[in-house]
Amino acid sequence: MSTTDHSLRIGSLELRSPVVLAPMAGITNVAFRTLCRELELERSGSTSGLYVCEMVTARALVERQPATLHMTTFGPTETPRSLQLYTVDPDTTYAAAKMIVDENMADHIDMNFGCPVPKVTRKGGGSALPYKRTLFGRIVAAAVKATEGTDIPVTVKMRIGIDDEHHTHLDAGRIAAAEGAAAVALHARTAAQRYSGTADWSEIARLKEHVTDVPVLGNGDIFAAEDAVRMMAETGCDGVVVGRGCLGRPWLFAELSAALNGTAMPTPPTLGEVAAIIRRHAELLAAHHGEGKGMRELRKHVAWYLRGFPAGSDMRVAMALVSTLDELDGLLAQLPADVPFPKDAEGPRGRQGSPGTVALPDGWLDDPDDCVVPVGADLMHSGG
Repeated sequence: MSTTDHSLRIGSLELRSPVVLAPMAGITNVAFRTLCRELELERSGSTSGLYVCEMVTARALVERQPATLHMTTFGPTETPRSLQLYTVDPDTTYAAAKMIVDENMADHIDMNFGCPVPKVTRKGGGSALPYKRTLFGRIVAAAVKATEGTDIPVTVKMRIGIDDEHHTHLDAGRIAAAEGAAAVALHARTAAQRYSGTADWSEIARLKEHVTDVPVLGNGDIFAAEDAVRMMAETGCDGVVVGRGCLGRPWLFAELSAALNGTAMPTPPTLGEVAAIIRRHAELLAAHHGEGKGMRELRKHVAWYLRGFPAGSDMRVAMALVSTLDELDGLLAQLPADVPFPKDAEGPRGRQGSPGTVALPDGWLDDPDDCVVPVGADLMHSGG
């Protein structure tokens, strides 16, 4: 374990630990972020990292789509408030970032250029967009211009590139920094890999060597505190971004903070403690969405929470169909409280999927300096 004291500065933001919760659609809403922050405080004595909201579409934000505005909810004590934009158009980017500034909606704006989902890349968005380096630069510049004179830093999250033949991260990192981004984060997979295979951390090291004037954050295959320590040691990156590794383990941020700052590692929770965490998650989801939708949202988390624990198939099925808090209480009461955290619960989790050819607009690869905004790529109303 490293005993080096790590901190991270992103523009005006001073973070006591260099750990960022990656935005995940349908996961990192105010309920999950609040739970992660509470558990870090309870288990390590502070909330020290950056917890990013679900990705929202810039156009939907500017158009004040009710579902999108609901996604931008932050807790009353949540600070810094971090909002991620999905965007393809410099003008819409400027309008969205200016709205965030003028209405005091967030303290940090991240921009997503890493989404590999076919419905996004097919229209030139997400991880397809950095290939169009001039357009990419104009989008970053627009967000930075909108936040001029404020303490709101703009950062960029991206992938290695479209596929093994079309790497974009070195150019994109350089362009983002030149246009005023306060940090860049790299998911060390290509869009073609999606979430399959192994993240290539050596590309994080390459980006760190290439981009020297702003922090470089690494993302991919951090499933335990030791992984974060190893990534920072192997790549020289300034911080880590954690996505799927915290699914069903919202206490992971306390372990990451301890590992990176050389403090005592919290004891993993027993099944009884996990049950209490599930109950708190349900309560927070119900407060955010209403009880009915909140319980439906909780269902997808149950398998992650119970992974490796001795909960029979009947219990797992019942939990995956839970519809009220009272029903949940009855089920949780049946779990044996003193079961220690199982070794089987460690390791990769969440979607892996299979690699595949990246869907792109016709002629997308013809001219990387073409700066025409892709048609229809910003019509999504959700996090995508």
